[in-house]
Amino acid sequence: MGIDPGLRLTGYACLEDSAALSQPSLGAHACGIVEAGVFRLSRAGRSLSDRLGELDRDIRDAIGRLKPEVVAVEGLFAHYKHPATAVIMGHGRGVVLLAVQSAGLELVELKPASVKKSMTGYGQATKAQMQEAVRGTFGLDEVPSPPDVADAIAIAWCARQRASLTALTGERS
Repeated sequence: MGIDPGLRLTGYACLEDSAALSQPSLGAHACGIVEAGVFRLSRAGRSLSDRLGELDRDIRDAIGRLKPEVVAVEGLFAHYKHPATAVIMGHGRGVVLLAVQSAGLELVELKPASVKKSMTGYGQATKAQMQEAVRGTFGLDEVPSPPDVADAIAIAWCARQRASLTALTGERS
């Protein structure tokens, strides 16, 4: 399962653990994706703590429903021009990490640039480039939207690829 944490939209995607890890596909359950989407957290008149509680319930529900073996979460990205954004995003990411830990699941943390490079070949890829790379990789008719869905699919795919590499080489990447 891949999660792209956010306090307005949190993308999530759960991929099957198939033997054909190098042949990803997206569509019906039989084609590789179990579920993908976003949790939309209501901001209207709601405190940060209310939104964090909503995110916690959504993540725990998804984990309980989808029963992933591993959860991959995008690491925190901080831009020097917007330090407050990183602090606020850290709250949401912390909720996700706690839900994963509480469920007793293996956690994989991936840096945003690493996921982008794995998916597109370029560590500074734009949202549109990520969406297009996911569309092409999984043979979709349209790009996943909103971009948070594409990011979550890419996070799950990257974690699955790394697990496959680890299984082949016996080394952690």
